[in-house]
Amino acid sequence: MTKADIVNRVLEKAGLQKPAAEEAVETIISLIKESLAQGNSVILRRFGSFQVREKKARIGRNPKTGEEAEISARKVVRFKAGKYFRAAVNT
Repeated sequence: MTKADIVNRVLEKAGLQKPAAEEAVETIISLIKESLAQGNSVILRRFGSFQVREKKARIGRNPKTGEEAEISARKVVRFKAGKYFRAAVNT
């Protein structure tokens, strides 16, 4: 499913016009990104939670050449599915 598919489903289910549905989806996504960029977690009940995690710098290895390379420290987003979301996927 793509973002365009989500927009189409929102306009069908909510009875919105396409521009309003696009704006709603974009707003939700941007709010989630803003919150994560500030280091906050996002919890969507019955769906799951997004958290920002810190990864330390480490030494990695190029699988082709075997040459060592430094992998810099970075932040990653972790999604943890909620109980009801997991149940819906596993039915």
